[in-house]
Amino acid sequence: MFSDLIQSVADQFAKNLPFVIYRKPKEQNVHAIFQEDDQVNYVKNFDESGFVFAPFDKSNSSILIPADKMSEAFYESNEIKKNSNVVLSNSSDQQQEFHLDLVKKGIQEINSGTFKKVVLSRILVSKCETSPFILFQNLLDHYSTAFCYLWYHPKVGMWLGATPEILLKTENQRLTTMSLAGTQKYLEDQVPDWGKKEIDEQQLVTSYISEALKPSLSNLNISERESVRAGNLWHLRTKLTGTFDKGNLESIIQALHPTPAVCGMPMNDAKNFILNSEGYDREFYTGYLGELNFKKETDRSSSRRNQENKAYKTIKITTTLFVNLRCMQMKEKLALIYIGGGVTKDSDPLKEWQETVAKSTTMLQVLALD
Repeated sequence: MFSDLIQSVADQFAKNLPFVIYRKPKEQNVHAIFQEDDQVNYVKNFDESGFVFAPFDKSNSSILIPADKMSEAFYESNEIKKNSNVVLSNSSDQQQEFHLDLVKKGIQEINSGTFKKVVLSRILVSKCETSPFILFQNLLDHYSTAFCYLWYHPKVGMWLGATPEILLKTENQRLTTMSLAGTQKYLEDQVPDWGKKEIDEQQLVTSYISEALKPSLSNLNISERESVRAGNLWHLRTKLTGTFDKGNLESIIQALHPTPAVCGMPMNDAKNFILNSEGYDREFYTGYLGELNFKKETDRSSSRRNQENKAYKTIKITTTLFVNLRCMQMKEKLALIYIGGGVTKDSDPLKEWQETVAKSTTMLQVLALD
């Protein structure tokens, strides 16, 4: 039962031991992984198996909770009506002014040729005395199409979120990734009308990812652009698929992360501007997280021509990683909500600020559900 799973996670938290509990998009089973000591384990070569939690700055190490002790339970989401009284932002005028100036500086660097795009972010601090386990259930109820998680390590901290963006998914040597960019508020019964800024921004991301993957993938296929909904927001998405050689997963992840959708392009120039100009440490925001090298057993029936029709099992190695967006970090009785947006030559600083305000509602809505 789900209540038993939550109690096991709560007991793990009471012991001050690492855990992660999560649900994949459009699934009903919730998974939990428990670590039996408080050691900080790091990913060394991406041959490991476990739940990986990686920072934005890939010069810092990625953390691994080994897949030693696992559990899962079915969870039926409860219907939740949006709270119309949610406070959209409690940011100060000073915070708004800083972000507007930051966007202006980004546009200046674009116009001077330093980079073509940069993703700039900020932190919104909100009081929160609600149990993280209740917040996690709020995420499950409110964001069925997102990857919902609650992650904790006593030597690192506690994070939770509901992200709509896949970094990559592999099944044996088959890989799928996506280009996700552009943002509009969801309005009931209305189809999003995308402008030149959003379309160009998303195309930049698609082109960058396809070029980054070409050396590592064969049979690369790029889908048509489509509109996808994530909570109260619309985004533009393109899927990319292909096949890769064994032992090549690390180089693919290094090529993809951080993507232009969370950093910019060219990556190194945009990243240096972010690290030197945002005024805070993103830590795990716009990093990635998820299952690394999990074994998946599938029962299949042999050919119908076989009269005995004996069942047999196939074992697949799967990796499913998500970009850590729409997330917050819990510190004592505060929730640190991380929000950002892509800046291009056509960006308007005030509209970029308003986009971060719209994106903040994902986590603020969760805090306001009780």
